[in-house]
Amino acid sequence: MYYVGSHRGEDPSTRAASHNQGADPKAFTYKRRPVVLVWSEHFDQIIDAVAWERRLKGWSRAKKEAVIRGDWDVLPGLSRSRNPRPSTSSG
Repeated sequence: MYYVGSHRGEDPSTRAASHNQGADPKAFTYKRRPVVLVWSEHFDQIIDAVAWERRLKGWSRAKKEAVIRGDWDVLPGLSRSRNPRPSTSSG
């Protein structure tokens, strides 16, 4: 399982450490410890970070693993079709 989240500090590893401390038993990550940081990206604007986080949360495991590997070229091929059936219209 990959947990996707954002952090407003300088060092994203501090957020992973916070999750691993298990301070909040109701937190999503509490029963999924240890949490390991496998990928991070810096954004100058928080709005951009939140938009990217929301996008990633909706992605498949395969797409997330491609991002972790830095294999950006395979992402279009891993996208789910929004129109799974062929069109019956002629135009």
